Amino acid sequence: MTTSVMRTLRNYIGGEWVDASPSDCLEITNPATVEPLARVPLSTRRDVDQAVAAARAAFPAWRAVPPVVRARHLFQLKQVLEQHFDEVSHIITRENGKTLDEARGSLRRGIENVEHACGIPTLMMGRTLEDIAAGIDCEYVHQPLGVFAAVTPFNFPAMVPMWFWPYAIAAGNTFILKPSEQVPLTATRLVEVAQEAGLPPGVLNVVHGGKEAVDALLAHPDVVGISFVGSSAVARHVYEEAAKHGKRVQALGGAKNHIVVLPDADLDRAVTSVTESLFGCAGQRCLAGSVVVTTGNAYAPFRDRLLGAAKNLRLGYGLDAGVTMGPVVSGRHKERVLSYVEAGRRDGAELLLDGRATRVERYPRGHFVGPTVFDGVRPEMTIGREEIFGPVASVTRVADLDEAIDVIGRSSYGNATSIFTTSGRAAREFRYRVGVSMIGVNLGIAAPMAFFPFGGTKGSFFGDLKAHGQDAIEFYTDKKVVMSRW
Repeated sequence: MTTSVMRTLRNYIGGEWVDASPSDCLEITNPATVEPLARVPLSTRRDVDQAVAAARAAFPAWRAVPPVVRARHLFQLKQVLEQHFDEVSHIITRENGKTLDEARGSLRRGIENVEHACGIPTLMMGRTLEDIAAGIDCEYVHQPLGVFAAVTPFNFPAMVPMWFWPYAIAAGNTFILKPSEQVPLTATRLVEVAQEAGLPPGVLNVVHGGKEAVDALLAHPDVVGISFVGSSAVARHVYEEAAKHGKRVQALGGAKNHIVVLPDADLDRAVTSVTESLFGCAGQRCLAGSVVVTTGNAYAPFRDRLLGAAKNLRLGYGLDAGVTMGPVVSGRHKERVLSYVEAGRRDGAELLLDGRATRVERYPRGHFVGPTVFDGVRPEMTIGREEIFGPVASVTRVADLDEAIDVIGRSSYGNATSIFTTSGRAAREFRYRVGVSMIGVNLGIAAPMAFFPFGGTKGSFFGDLKAHGQDAIEFYTDKKVVMSRW
């Protein structure tokens, strides 16, 4: 009789895979099949210290590599990522639960950040001006700062980390990634792929773990800046702690995204986009729609179309053909989502479609929650106010665009919002007045491309410079100003 031994993941430090210090481990399972996948160590401060030391030691030599040569490493990284595209996509589905199409789409978005970072020789250019005074010239240049780190979430195991580390290393910094302990396999495989691109030892490091590893990164004196994506409560903690220790910090938090539908909208097109926004990735994304705000006569016809579309979604394992929605990430998260469904009923919202009893016959132990739709949701209700992060949609009715904008303005979040209309005037009024950072017009998911900044406002973002785009270059470099007289 043979006994299979589950793989225990290792940290990647200084160009080598090393065992974490003796510590607790978590078992990682497939959220659809509940098949054990691996064990992830909860690294200690000692492990973080080793990673920071390796990154700090690698920084001087990497910083001295010309930007055009650093870009060639990223071009090579892009090439090897394409070679392993389907393999990595399958890993994402197995450990996160996305459908394979969703996994592929998210990985593509991550690779687009690598592509953008390949332009680092141009992106890092400074400016100069002659004769700021008689015989005096002035210039500034972008210079890397040292060791950066990122703490990333479970919902996009490939894409979100690549919002950060490609830009950081392209700019000449070294980097430590602390991926979510719920989805560590994707990060592990991506670093193995990055090894093929020839990154020097210590430039990119990975430390697995939980709170102890995060707190160690926040306090470590040799970490100059940190990026975070997760819930707003933790984002605020990361922001405050990192700032207290003198670090640069960008902390992207939660969301309660509203989608406004006006009576003149193309309802058939709108319901397709809105359904994907509400239920794609099982609602586990910071850009997911949560509350559909219907105005005037749009209410009844849109609600009915949405209900029909939600009923037609097919739940299952994301690697099976025909599946359009996968499970939530874990049993614990499923219970959290179900608690919000109960809160909606308790607060008096009308439950039009109840996904709590959804079962997938082939995977009876999977963490599935079916599409759920509430009607008559008011902003003060729990489900109208708090982030659910699951496939639970709320429908509310208002009189007009002014009232819709007021509903959005009352939210403590300000991540993303969308409007569906054929009126250019209404669209302009909406984008001009609504206090949200990412806006979609006739788009259900307001997801900026890699060359634009990504991040919210109010309780959805803590910091000054947002993710990717030109903001990434600003975050990962210092502007050194030189004035000269000869």
